[in-house]
Amino acid sequence: MRILICTQAVDRDDASLGFFIRWIEELAKHYDHVLVVCLRKGTHTLPKNVEIVALGERHKLFRAFELCAIAWGRRHEYDAVFVHMNPEYLVAAGWLWGALGKRVVLWYTHKSVSVLLRTGVYFADTVLTASKESFRLPSQKVAVVGHGVDTDFFAPGSYELRDEWVLSVGRLMKSKRHDLAIAGAARAGRHMKVVGVGPERRALEEYAQSLSAQAEFTGGYTQAEMRSAYQQASYLVHTSETGSLDKVVLEALASDLPVITTSDAYEGFPVLKVDPNPESIAAALQREPHNADRVSIIREKHSLSKLIPKIMQSLKS
Repeated sequence: MRILICTQAVDRDDASLGFFIRWIEELAKHYDHVLVVCLRKGTHTLPKNVEIVALGERHKLFRAFELCAIAWGRRHEYDAVFVHMNPEYLVAAGWLWGALGKRVVLWYTHKSVSVLLRTGVYFADTVLTASKESFRLPSQKVAVVGHGVDTDFFAPGSYELRDEWVLSVGRLMKSKRHDLAIAGAARAGRHMKVVGVGPERRALEEYAQSLSAQAEFTGGYTQAEMRSAYQQASYLVHTSETGSLDKVVLEALASDLPVITTSDAYEGFPVLKVDPNPESIAAALQREPHNADRVSIIREKHSLSKLIPKIMQSLKS
Protein backbone atom coordinates (compact mmCIF):
# COMPACT_ATOMS: atom_id res chain seq x y z
CA MET A 1 0.00 0.00 0.00
CA ARG A 2 1.09 3.57 -0.70
CA ILE A 3 0.05 6.76 1.06
CA LEU A 4 0.02 10.51 0.55
CA ILE A 5 0.75 12.56 3.68
CA CYS A 6 -0.09 16.27 3.87
CA THR A 7 1.51 18.32 6.65
CA GLN A 8 2.83 21.79 7.35
CA ALA A 9 6.58 21.19 7.69
CA VAL A 10 9.09 18.39 7.35
CA ASP A 11 11.96 19.63 9.47
CA ARG A 12 13.67 17.86 12.35
CA ASP A 13 14.73 21.22 13.82
CA ASP A 14 11.25 22.78 13.80
CA ALA A 15 10.33 23.60 17.41
CA SER A 16 6.65 22.80 16.92
CA LEU A 17 6.59 20.12 14.22
CA GLY A 18 9.97 18.40 14.46
CA PHE A 19 8.30 15.39 16.12
CA PHE A 20 6.37 14.59 12.91
CA ILE A 21 9.58 13.34 11.28
CA ARG A 22 9.32 10.27 13.54
CA TRP A 23 5.72 9.70 12.48
CA ILE A 24 6.80 9.66 8.83
CA GLU A 25 9.71 7.33 9.60
CA GLU A 26 7.44 4.86 11.38
CA LEU A 27 4.77 4.95 8.67
CA ALA A 28 7.47 4.43 6.02
CA LYS A 29 8.31 1.07 7.59
CA HIS A 30 4.88 -0.23 6.60
CA TYR A 31 4.27 1.28 3.17
CA ASP A 32 5.97 0.75 -0.18
CA HIS A 33 5.94 4.46 -1.01
CA VAL A 34 5.20 7.56 1.08
CA LEU A 35 4.60 10.81 -0.79
CA VAL A 36 4.69 13.82 1.54
CA VAL A 37 3.29 17.21 0.53
CA CYS A 38 4.26 20.07 2.85
CA LEU A 39 4.61 23.83 2.87
CA ARG A 40 8.22 23.83 4.03
CA LYS A 41 11.04 21.28 3.84
CA GLY A 42 14.03 21.45 6.18
CA THR A 43 16.51 19.07 7.83
CA HIS A 44 15.70 15.36 7.68
CA THR A 45 17.18 11.94 6.96
CA LEU A 46 14.07 10.07 5.88
CA PRO A 47 14.13 6.62 4.24
CA LYS A 48 14.48 6.22 0.48
CA ASN A 49 10.83 5.25 0.03
CA VAL A 50 9.78 8.72 1.26
CA GLU A 51 9.42 11.50 -1.31
CA ILE A 52 8.83 15.11 -0.22
CA VAL A 53 7.21 17.83 -2.30
CA ALA A 54 7.27 21.35 -0.82
CA LEU A 55 4.58 23.77 -2.01
CA GLY A 56 6.49 26.77 -0.70
CA GLU A 57 5.30 30.10 0.69
CA ARG A 58 3.33 31.25 -2.36
CA HIS A 59 -0.24 32.55 -2.33
CA LYS A 60 -2.79 30.06 -1.00
CA LEU A 61 -4.55 29.82 -4.36
CA PHE A 62 -1.34 28.77 -6.12
CA ARG A 63 -0.61 26.18 -3.42
CA ALA A 64 -4.16 24.82 -3.69
CA PHE A 65 -3.85 24.53 -7.46
CA GLU A 66 -0.51 22.69 -7.18
CA LEU A 67 -1.92 20.34 -4.54
CA CYS A 68 -4.82 19.43 -6.82
CA ALA A 69 -2.38 18.93 -9.70
CA ILE A 70 -0.36 16.51 -7.54
CA ALA A 71 -3.50 14.76 -6.27
CA TRP A 72 -4.68 14.16 -9.84
CA GLY A 73 -1.40 13.77 -11.70
CA ARG A 74 0.00 11.24 -9.22
CA ARG A 75 -3.28 9.51 -8.39
CA HIS A 76 -1.85 6.10 -9.29
CA GLU A 77 1.01 6.52 -6.78
CA TYR A 78 -1.04 6.54 -3.56
CA ASP A 79 -4.01 4.60 -2.19
CA ALA A 80 -4.99 6.71 0.83
CA VAL A 81 -4.40 10.20 2.26
CA PHE A 82 -3.33 11.19 5.77
CA VAL A 83 -3.74 14.91 6.56
CA HIS A 84 -1.93 16.13 9.67
CA MET A 85 -3.51 19.10 11.51
CA ASN A 86 -4.21 21.25 8.43
CA PRO A 87 -7.83 21.03 7.21
CA GLU A 88 -6.86 23.49 4.46
CA TYR A 89 -5.55 20.53 2.48
CA LEU A 90 -8.98 18.92 2.64
CA VAL A 91 -10.73 22.13 1.62
CA ALA A 92 -8.44 22.40 -1.40
CA ALA A 93 -8.37 18.79 -2.59
CA GLY A 94 -10.86 16.78 -0.52
CA TRP A 95 -13.46 16.90 -3.29
CA LEU A 96 -10.93 15.44 -5.73
CA TRP A 97 -9.81 12.66 -3.38
CA GLY A 98 -13.46 11.79 -2.89
CA ALA A 99 -14.04 11.63 -6.65
CA LEU A 100 -10.95 9.40 -7.00
CA GLY A 101 -12.21 7.05 -4.28
CA LYS A 102 -9.21 7.70 -2.01
CA ARG A 103 -9.75 7.11 1.69
CA VAL A 104 -8.91 10.30 3.63
CA VAL A 105 -7.97 10.49 7.33
CA LEU A 106 -7.49 13.76 9.24
CA TRP A 107 -5.44 14.04 12.44
CA TYR A 108 -6.49 17.08 14.47
CA THR A 109 -5.84 18.10 18.09
CA HIS A 110 -6.85 21.68 18.85
CA LYS A 111 -9.71 23.44 20.63
CA SER A 112 -10.34 25.73 17.63
CA VAL A 113 -13.41 24.93 15.50
CA SER A 114 -13.10 27.03 12.34
CA VAL A 115 -15.01 27.14 9.09
CA LEU A 116 -12.02 25.45 7.47
CA LEU A 117 -12.23 22.58 9.97
CA ARG A 118 -15.97 22.15 9.47
CA THR A 119 -15.47 22.04 5.71
CA GLY A 120 -12.47 19.76 5.93
CA VAL A 121 -14.25 17.24 8.15
CA TYR A 122 -16.98 16.97 5.50
CA PHE A 123 -14.41 15.57 3.05
CA ALA A 124 -12.67 13.28 5.58
CA ASP A 125 -13.66 9.65 6.06
CA THR A 126 -12.24 9.53 9.60
CA VAL A 127 -10.92 12.10 12.07
CA LEU A 128 -8.32 10.92 14.59
CA THR A 129 -7.65 12.89 17.77
CA ALA A 130 -5.75 12.42 21.03
CA SER A 131 -8.61 12.84 23.53
CA LYS A 132 -12.26 13.84 23.58
CA GLU A 133 -11.19 17.34 24.66
CA SER A 134 -8.80 17.63 21.72
CA PHE A 135 -11.54 17.83 19.07
CA ARG A 136 -14.49 20.13 19.82
CA LEU A 137 -16.60 19.58 16.69
CA PRO A 138 -19.27 16.88 17.24
CA SER A 139 -18.98 14.25 14.52
CA GLN A 140 -19.55 10.52 14.15
CA LYS A 141 -16.32 10.41 12.14
CA VAL A 142 -14.15 11.06 15.22
CA ALA A 143 -12.02 8.34 16.82
CA VAL A 144 -10.01 9.02 20.01
CA VAL A 145 -6.68 7.21 19.69
CA GLY A 146 -4.29 8.94 22.13
CA HIS A 147 -1.17 10.98 21.43
CA GLY A 148 1.87 9.62 19.60
CA VAL A 149 4.76 10.30 21.98
CA ASP A 150 8.05 8.76 20.87
CA THR A 151 8.79 6.96 24.15
CA ASP A 152 12.08 5.61 22.80
CA PHE A 153 13.23 9.22 22.41
CA PHE A 154 11.47 10.85 25.36
CA ALA A 155 12.65 8.60 28.17
CA PRO A 156 14.22 8.97 31.62
CA GLY A 157 17.77 10.33 31.49
CA SER A 158 20.93 9.10 33.15
CA TYR A 159 21.30 12.15 35.42
CA GLU A 160 21.64 11.15 39.08
CA LEU A 161 20.14 14.42 40.35
CA ARG A 162 17.81 16.85 38.65
CA ASP A 163 18.61 20.57 38.57
CA GLU A 164 16.65 23.07 40.68
CA TRP A 165 15.08 25.01 37.79
CA VAL A 166 11.56 24.36 36.55
CA LEU A 167 9.90 24.39 33.13
CA SER A 168 6.90 26.04 31.52
CA VAL A 169 6.46 24.87 27.92
CA GLY A 170 4.09 25.92 25.16
CA ARG A 171 3.21 28.63 22.70
CA LEU A 172 3.44 32.06 24.32
CA MET A 173 -0.23 33.02 24.19
CA LYS A 174 -2.78 34.03 26.80
CA SER A 175 -4.61 30.68 26.95
CA LYS A 176 -1.41 28.91 28.04
CA ARG A 177 -1.24 31.09 31.20
CA HIS A 178 2.55 31.19 31.43
CA ASP A 179 2.01 34.21 33.70
CA LEU A 180 0.59 31.89 36.38
CA ALA A 181 3.59 29.58 36.11
CA ILE A 182 6.02 32.52 36.30
CA ALA A 183 4.27 34.01 39.34
CA GLY A 184 4.21 30.64 41.12
CA ALA A 185 7.90 30.02 40.47
CA ALA A 186 8.77 33.56 41.61
CA ARG A 187 6.82 33.10 44.85
CA ALA A 188 8.67 29.81 45.45
CA GLY A 189 12.04 31.39 44.65
CA ARG A 190 12.66 29.00 41.75
CA HIS A 191 14.40 29.73 38.46
CA MET A 192 12.06 29.01 35.53
CA LYS A 193 12.80 28.34 31.87
CA VAL A 194 9.89 29.38 29.64
CA VAL A 195 10.17 27.40 26.40
CA GLY A 196 8.19 28.53 23.38
CA VAL A 197 7.49 31.33 20.93
CA GLY A 198 4.43 33.48 20.43
CA PRO A 199 2.83 36.92 20.53
CA GLU A 200 2.84 37.24 24.32
CA ARG A 201 6.60 37.09 24.82
CA ARG A 202 7.17 40.81 25.44
CA ALA A 203 4.21 41.05 27.81
CA LEU A 204 5.41 37.99 29.73
CA GLU A 205 8.97 39.33 29.93
CA GLU A 206 7.67 42.62 31.34
CA TYR A 207 5.46 40.75 33.80
CA ALA A 208 8.38 38.60 34.98
CA GLN A 209 10.51 41.71 35.40
CA SER A 210 7.80 43.39 37.48
CA LEU A 211 7.86 40.39 39.85
CA SER A 212 11.68 40.21 39.88
CA ALA A 213 11.14 36.61 38.77
CA GLN A 214 14.06 34.41 37.74
CA ALA A 215 12.46 33.70 34.37
CA GLU A 216 14.55 32.76 31.33
CA PHE A 217 12.80 32.93 27.95
CA THR A 218 14.57 30.39 25.76
CA GLY A 219 12.54 30.60 22.56
CA GLY A 220 11.60 27.41 20.77
CA TYR A 221 13.50 24.18 21.42
CA THR A 222 14.31 21.37 19.01
CA GLN A 223 13.21 17.87 19.97
CA ALA A 224 16.71 17.05 21.25
CA GLU A 225 16.83 20.24 23.35
CA MET A 226 13.37 19.52 24.70
CA ARG A 227 14.36 15.99 25.72
CA SER A 228 17.40 17.32 27.58
CA ALA A 229 15.25 19.89 29.39
CA TYR A 230 12.71 17.25 30.47
CA GLN A 231 15.52 15.06 31.79
CA GLN A 232 17.24 17.82 33.78
CA ALA A 233 14.45 20.03 35.19
CA SER A 234 12.90 19.42 38.59
CA TYR A 235 9.28 20.11 37.58
CA LEU A 236 7.11 20.93 34.60
CA VAL A 237 4.53 23.55 35.56
CA HIS A 238 1.55 23.22 33.22
CA THR A 239 -1.02 26.04 33.40
CA SER A 240 -2.82 25.86 30.06
CA GLU A 241 -6.53 26.70 30.05
CA THR A 242 -7.31 24.93 26.76
CA GLY A 243 -8.64 21.85 28.55
CA SER A 244 -6.93 19.54 26.05
CA LEU A 245 -4.46 16.74 26.67
CA ASP A 246 -1.26 18.66 25.93
CA LYS A 247 1.53 16.61 24.43
CA VAL A 248 4.19 18.44 26.48
CA VAL A 249 2.78 16.93 29.68
CA LEU A 250 2.91 13.43 28.20
CA GLU A 251 6.48 13.95 26.96
CA ALA A 252 7.49 15.15 30.42
CA LEU A 253 5.92 12.12 32.11
CA ALA A 254 7.60 9.80 29.60
CA SER A 255 10.88 11.43 30.67
CA ASP A 256 9.96 10.80 34.36
CA LEU A 257 9.67 14.54 35.06
CA PRO A 258 7.24 15.43 37.88
CA VAL A 259 4.33 17.55 36.60
CA ILE A 260 2.29 20.21 38.40
CA THR A 261 -0.86 21.10 36.49
CA THR A 262 -3.88 23.36 36.93
CA SER A 263 -5.85 21.42 34.29
CA ASP A 264 -8.63 18.90 34.93
CA ALA A 265 -7.71 16.97 31.77
CA TYR A 266 -5.20 14.68 33.52
CA GLU A 267 -7.43 12.66 35.83
CA GLY A 268 -5.86 9.23 36.20
CA PHE A 269 -2.38 10.49 35.30
CA PRO A 270 0.46 10.63 37.87
CA VAL A 271 0.46 14.44 38.10
CA LEU A 272 -0.05 16.90 40.95
CA LYS A 273 -3.26 18.88 40.34
CA VAL A 274 -3.38 22.31 42.02
CA ASP A 275 -5.65 25.34 41.96
CA PRO A 276 -4.91 27.92 39.24
CA ASN A 277 -3.24 30.55 41.40
CA PRO A 278 0.41 31.44 42.18
CA GLU A 279 0.10 30.47 45.85
CA SER A 280 -0.95 26.87 45.07
CA ILE A 281 1.74 26.49 42.41
CA ALA A 282 4.42 27.87 44.76
CA ALA A 283 3.35 25.52 47.57
CA ALA A 284 3.58 22.55 45.17
CA LEU A 285 7.04 23.61 43.99
CA GLN A 286 8.26 23.65 47.59
CA ARG A 287 7.31 20.02 48.14
CA GLU A 288 9.44 17.00 47.39
CA PRO A 289 8.25 15.29 44.17
CA HIS A 290 6.00 12.31 44.91
CA ASN A 291 7.13 8.85 43.88
CA ALA A 292 5.08 7.54 40.96
CA ASP A 293 5.39 5.41 37.85
CA ARG A 294 5.10 8.23 35.34
CA VAL A 295 6.53 6.38 32.37
CA SER A 296 4.34 3.28 32.04
CA ILE A 297 1.01 5.02 31.40
CA ILE A 298 2.50 6.99 28.50
CA ARG A 299 4.10 3.92 26.95
CA GLU A 300 0.88 1.95 27.28
CA LYS A 301 -1.65 4.54 26.12
CA HIS A 302 0.08 7.39 24.30
CA SER A 303 3.19 6.01 22.61
CA LEU A 304 3.97 6.36 18.92
CA SER A 305 4.34 2.58 18.65
CA LYS A 306 0.70 2.20 19.75
CA LEU A 307 -0.58 5.04 17.56
CA ILE A 308 0.93 4.02 14.21
CA PRO A 309 -1.14 0.79 13.90
CA LYS A 310 -4.30 2.80 14.64
CA ILE A 311 -3.46 5.29 11.88
CA MET A 312 -2.77 2.43 9.48
CA GLN A 313 -6.05 0.72 10.34
CA SER A 314 -8.00 3.93 9.77
CA LEU A 315 -6.33 4.39 6.37
CA LYS A 316 -7.25 0.84 5.39
CA SER A 317 -10.81 0.54 6.77
